[in-house]
Amino acid sequence: MAQAPIRDRKASSADTSSRAPKALSQSILTALFGPPETRAFAVRYWDGTTEGGPAFTLILRHPGALRRMFLPPSELALGEAYLRDDYDIEGDMEAAASLSEAIGDRLRSPRLLAHLARQLLALPVDRAPHGASDGARSPHLPGTRHSPERDARAVRYHYDVGNDFYALWLDANMVYSCAYFPTGTEDLDAAQLAKLEYICRKLRLRPGERLLDIGCGWGGLIRYAAERYGVQALGVTLSERQAEWARARISAAGLDDRCRVEVRDYRTLAAETPFDKVVSVGMFEHVGRAQLPTYFATAFRMLRPGGLFLNHGIAGALGGPAKSVGQWTFNRLWKPGQFIWTYVFPDGELVPPREAITQGELAGFETRDVENLREHYALTLRQWVRRLETRHEAAVALVGEGTYRVWRLYMAASAYSFAVGRNSLIQTLFSKPGPQGASELPLTRADLYS
Repeated sequence: MAQAPIRDRKASSADTSSRAPKALSQSILTALFGPPETRAFAVRYWDGTTEGGPAFTLILRHPGALRRMFLPPSELALGEAYLRDDYDIEGDMEAAASLSEAIGDRLRSPRLLAHLARQLLALPVDRAPHGASDGARSPHLPGTRHSPERDARAVRYHYDVGNDFYALWLDANMVYSCAYFPTGTEDLDAAQLAKLEYICRKLRLRPGERLLDIGCGWGGLIRYAAERYGVQALGVTLSERQAEWARARISAAGLDDRCRVEVRDYRTLAAETPFDKVVSVGMFEHVGRAQLPTYFATAFRMLRPGGLFLNHGIAGALGGPAKSVGQWTFNRLWKPGQFIWTYVFPDGELVPPREAITQGELAGFETRDVENLREHYALTLRQWVRRLETRHEAAVALVGEGTYRVWRLYMAASAYSFAVGRNSLIQTLFSKPGPQGASELPLTRADLYS
């Protein structure tokens, strides 16, 4: 009686190993995503045959593609298989990112995992037909995590890909952060200008005020604030390439007497005369949880009493311990976020909104306004992806196919994450209390929309 299951398992193993790679691949895809007639996407095999629906096409380049995609079963392995061109996505990359939901459901079942592993191991161990990953490299970052030296290397890895590359798909002002879509129909340039205006309104900028931009990027915000609001602005970045571009644009606009960009770590900032307003847009993700007290303490120190600090950054989900064995298995194997932290934002960390607000208030700030703009970031990322895809050849000429694929995958997957609520984009307006707790803010938000 006890030997029958053993014979069954051996027979099953022999049957799996003898099946043709295409039949095995079809069986694996059915186990992961259901039969072809129920899928919203198509699959094109290495022999040219296609099956499935219309949303996008998953192209398997060779008989061992699925093995290289899902062994080990992790987000990083799946992303690296795309970089190597074991598979490609034709069509809507954001829709393809939704497959992670189905994969996550399957990885919660140890029984199905074991079944898939047997089938995947029976596929050929052949290599991808060509090395599309050339040019895509994860960085080597020596030193202590979030030390000034290591942070500088991490930021330069991301932003020093090249100004010409970013210019292919960013707006005219090179604003690399969530845009603002008052109607949802704006093009990228209009939406980024609307975002700059919205930030300046939230800060209630006035002529002659001093503005500090922590992580100023290519300087779009400080130029806009100087031109439209008459402020004196200082921006700091860790990227020499960003600073060079920003300084050139400042000079071309005749703003050298009102704008300045320095390459320096925010932790080295000191001011004999505190700033009237401080802003940080899209830099918060690089700070790291352990450095949050220092980050907020720096912003507090650089601001005069009664001044305002606007912090604009991506926030992660609250998280917590896994509530089931299946969830624990999924987290342990899939390691969500590992691809982006490896190839895009090394050492990046996302914290939930309440943690950021708590750290800001511990530094002495008063929270005055919190707004979630996650739908705006989904819209922004979709425009970035479309613009990058239309400049595919130019991007490959500048940075190589591998780096193009890193950015296409990361931005499309991020658009999906914002659309479904996995990530948020939080703008938090803090004030530094004046004498007797005085605030310089109006009693309503009406001025933001007038």
